Amino acid sequence: MKRYLWFSSILGLALLTGCNSLKKLPSTDTSIARAPAKKPVSKEVKFIDGIEVAPGDAVSSNHKTIATKRKEESARKEPATATIHKDDAGLKEVHVEKADWLQLKYAVMMDAPVEELTNVSLLQKIEEWWGTKYCLGGKTKNCIDCSAFTQTLMKDVYDITLPRTASEQYKMSEKVDVDDMKEGDLVFFRTSGKSISHVGIYITNNKFVNASTSGGVTISDLNDYYWKPRFKGAGRVLKG
Repeated sequence: MKRYLWFSSILGLALLTGCNSLKKLPSTDTSIARAPAKKPVSKEVKFIDGIEVAPGDAVSSNHKTIATKRKEESARKEPATATIHKDDAGLKEVHVEKADWLQLKYAVMMDAPVEELTNVSLLQKIEEWWGTKYCLGGKTKNCIDCSAFTQTLMKDVYDITLPRTASEQYKMSEKVDVDDMKEGDLVFFRTSGKSISHVGIYITNNKFVNASTSGGVTISDLNDYYWKPRFKGAGRVLKG
């Protein structure tokens, strides 16, 4: 009996001691620190400035290929050329293959086909004198009047000598019907009094170049509300 009581006491003591010494483990293990999440590496995309792409080429504008340079030089140097054919009636038909920049400029300005503006010398002279102020009796690029301007252009472009005044130019010219006017013909106006007092040079599409009192050297339209009622005819002066 004593042995049984001793054994029971020892077993109870063992169980009591064992329960108190046990520690509950946490549901999650916090002893291991989490590794920080890796941040995504951002790759900066850099673009190269000054890239020009041509057929067959991709090259920086600072280092153009030989082919690209040749194309640019060729476009700048190629002159205006025209192929001229004659039909059965002997009339000239002009086909402009590469137009001069002045031809394009004045074709737009006068609303005319570029094929009709083949006289580049005339356009160059108009460009040279463009905007020159009007003054009665003047004949320089400081100021010029209408008859001095036609006198100068007819001499420089067509090698035709004209008298000094508009009325004298009218008297010496061969009268031309309006429907038959062509480049280089003179157009005459009566702006005041009973005699011819203004003159210009016909170009095409009812447009003429003249030194006007209001705009200086410029291009005007025969159908303009000011010029149409004052128009008195056209004349042609042949070289001779």
